[in-house]
Amino acid sequence: MNNKIKLAVAGAVLSAASVANAGIIIPAGDWTIDINGNVNAFANFTNSDKTKGGAVTGALASTEDANGEGTQYGINTGLLPAWLGFTGTTRQNDVDVSFTISMQPGVSDNGVTGDGATSDSSVTNTFLARQAFVTFGDKSWGTVKLGKDLGIFASQAILNDMTLLGVGSGANTSGGALNTTNGGIGTGYMYAAWKGQISYTTPNMNGFSATVGITNPNQGSFGNAGTTATSDTQLYQDRFGIEAQAMYEWTGDVAGKVWVGGASYDVTGDVADDTTAVTTATIDSYTATAWDIGANVNMGNLGVTAYYYNGDGAGTTFMGNLGVDVQSNKFKKRDSDGGYLQATYVIPTGTKLGLAYGVSNLDKASGEDDSALIDKNERWTVAAYHPLTKHLNLVAEYNSIESEGHSSGYEMESDTFSLGAILFF
Repeated sequence: MNNKIKLAVAGAVLSAASVANAGIIIPAGDWTIDINGNVNAFANFTNSDKTKGGAVTGALASTEDANGEGTQYGINTGLLPAWLGFTGTTRQNDVDVSFTISMQPGVSDNGVTGDGATSDSSVTNTFLARQAFVTFGDKSWGTVKLGKDLGIFASQAILNDMTLLGVGSGANTSGGALNTTNGGIGTGYMYAAWKGQISYTTPNMNGFSATVGITNPNQGSFGNAGTTATSDTQLYQDRFGIEAQAMYEWTGDVAGKVWVGGASYDVTGDVADDTTAVTTATIDSYTATAWDIGANVNMGNLGVTAYYYNGDGAGTTFMGNLGVDVQSNKFKKRDSDGGYLQATYVIPTGTKLGLAYGVSNLDKASGEDDSALIDKNERWTVAAYHPLTKHLNLVAEYNSIESEGHSSGYEMESDTFSLGAILFF
C-alpha cells in the first residue's frame, strides 16, 4: 500500500488488528506491483443554523440553502476519496526504484444524471488524479522523489487526523464541485495539498529523518485576497515553493513521533483598483511563510495527538487563501495560527473511540476593517471506528462546526452526523 495511505491507516485511526500490511502484491519480472486503495461512503445528516449578522467570508460552517432549509442530506465520500493506486518497486544497480500512479473517483454526484453530465458545472463531481511520482535511493544515503504527491508542509497534520477516515466539516459540499469533505482542514491545520515536487529525504538515523523539497509554483490564483480586494486581484507564486519537515520517531511501551515543518512562497499580484488587464495594473509582492510542530504518542490502547501551526501571509484553510488584504495598492499580510488536540482509545471490542478539538484563527491586517472576515473556524469531533474485518471499518462521526467573523454579530454554526464504512485493500 502507498506509504502515506498506510501511515494514515496505521497511525491515525485504525487499531493494529485492522491494518492491512500491503495491497494486492503481484510479482512481475524485475518488479513487484502493489495494487492498493480504498472505497468509502457515508450517509451525512447536516443541520445548519440560520446565519447571524450576515455571511462570514472564509466560513466552513454550512448555512441554510436557498429555500431557507437548514437540514441537508448526502451520500458521499469523506475526507479521503475512493482510491485506486499502483506502486511498482525494484532494486537495480544498488538503487531502490519505485513509481506510484493513482486515481481518485467519488462515490456520488449531485448532477441530475449522477454521472457528471450536467449543464451546471457547480455540481459536477471532480475526478481526481493526486499521485504520479518516481523515487530512487538507498537506505544508506536517502531517497529522491520527483512528481506529484502530498505536500511536505502540514502533511503530518492531516495524516494523524482521525477524521481522515471519516468526514469532518464540509459534508454538504462533497459530491458536488468538490470530491471530498474537509475533515479537519481549516479547523486545526492548513491543507498540505497535492503538489508537483522534487524532494530529498534523509536515511533513517536512529529514528530521525528530514525532508526538504521545492514545489511547483501555482500558476492559478495562489489565494483570495479577501473582501476588500478588488475583483480583478490575482495572486501568483513567482518562484518554487520551499517546504521542509524534520521528524523523530521512537518505539517501545510508549511509542510516538514529534515533527516540525515549514514553508515559504514568494507571491506577486495585481492590486490596481480597476478592471483593466494585468499588463496595465499596479504590481506588488510579498512572502508567505508558515511553520508547524506536532506530536503523536501511543501508550497501550491510548493515542494522543497535539498540533500547532503559525502563518504570516499564508491565510487559512488552503495555503494563500485570505492571506492578505489590499490597502492603497499594497498587500498587507494577515497573521494566522491554529491547531488541534485529539485523543483516541481502543475499547475491548476493538472499537476505537475518538474525541478532537480544532481551531484555525485569522487576524485582520494592520489597518483593516472587515467585520465579515473569518476570525476563527472551530470544530468538535466525536467518533467511533469499528474494525468489522481486517480491511473493513465501520465509522460513526459527529462534527460541530462554528465560524465567527471579526464582528461578534457574524456567526455561522452547523452540526453533522455521519454513518458509513471504509474498506482498504
